[in-house]
Amino acid sequence: MKKSIKKLLSLGLVTVMVASLFAGCGKKDSDSSSSNDKFYIGSIGPITGAAAQYGECVMNSAQIAVDEINANGGINGYQVEFKFIDDANVVETAVSAYNTLKDWGMQILMGTVTTQPCMSVAELTEIDEMFQITPSASSTSVIEGNTNVFQVCFTDPNQGSASAVYIGENSLASKVAVIYDSSSDYSSGIYQSFTEEAENQDFEVVYSGAFTSDSNKDFSVQLQAAMDAGAELLFLPIYYTEASLILTQADAMGYDPVIFGVDGMDGILTVENFDTSLAEDVLLLTPFAADATDDLTVNFVTKYEELYGETPNQFGADAYDAIYIIKAALESANATPDMDIDELCEKLVAAITSISVDGLTGKDMQWSANGAVNKAPKAVVIKNGTYVSFDASSYSTASEE
Repeated sequence: MKKSIKKLLSLGLVTVMVASLFAGCGKKDSDSSSSNDKFYIGSIGPITGAAAQYGECVMNSAQIAVDEINANGGINGYQVEFKFIDDANVVETAVSAYNTLKDWGMQILMGTVTTQPCMSVAELTEIDEMFQITPSASSTSVIEGNTNVFQVCFTDPNQGSASAVYIGENSLASKVAVIYDSSSDYSSGIYQSFTEEAENQDFEVVYSGAFTSDSNKDFSVQLQAAMDAGAELLFLPIYYTEASLILTQADAMGYDPVIFGVDGMDGILTVENFDTSLAEDVLLLTPFAADATDDLTVNFVTKYEELYGETPNQFGADAYDAIYIIKAALESANATPDMDIDELCEKLVAAITSISVDGLTGKDMQWSANGAVNKAPKAVVIKNGTYVSFDASSYSTASEE
């Protein structure tokens, strides 16, 4: 696998990134604590800070998968070691965590969880020729130009276009407003593809309002404009912290549109001091429904609830699948842990683009050479404080009433 000259020239993010270039690549570090009798899978994500709900569920769910695999004989007869490091959704911290995991002996990276840190770390795994699969970093920037990086989640454009198609095909509204974070690649990417696909659907985007990370507390202007425009549905391609504020402020002003979000809103029920009754009937486009009755979902949800006392979210389901995707690729490649990291990466890249995997978040999941996954989305709705599958056939739009 050839290293990208473009990537080498673009590494000017922070000093610690530059330092990582000297940490050695393609081989296990001589100071590594790993041995050749196990596969070492590292993971990075937020378990502190505003996005902690995502990282915690990824960490917990991946550990469940690793424990299952080890209990059933491992991968190609080898056990798996798993280590997760907190990055608090901060780029510099994620890069430091990556270097720490390399010193530990990481051979494969499952992460990172959020988009901006993942984009930065992907620069480094591409240089190190290390296989990387992210459960939930959905920007196309994560995989563009990185031949070693793959996604379990939908890309942002896919989330946006799929949301527009779902709203249109199920006649959820005739007038739609959008509030998005223009300072976020994640939010902006979904917004752009949503509005592009909306042109092909039987509804009108009557208002689009942006905010930034510096103005993400007061949404009264955007909400008033959406209400004045007669929007029956409010599309929120944003994270759950801001979404909880929008729902609270909309309620205070008497505005009660249908709320439709994507994976970033998963976690809204855990926001501290948020009145979760305001999230009743919120819709999310997601590949995972915790109330599904298939054996795989029931077993995963039951284990998670027994161990952690709560229902897992989509991010956890993606992480659980990611570990099993790694297992499937390693088995398809007949890989062993004594292989150099670059050889292991080359074998995994060839394998993942030739296999299909049935998981929690999709049946017959397949990957293109550019790293994107192909699987079908679902919709869930929040009812009585839990996520349940959404039956669009029983839904009545405002225009039909």
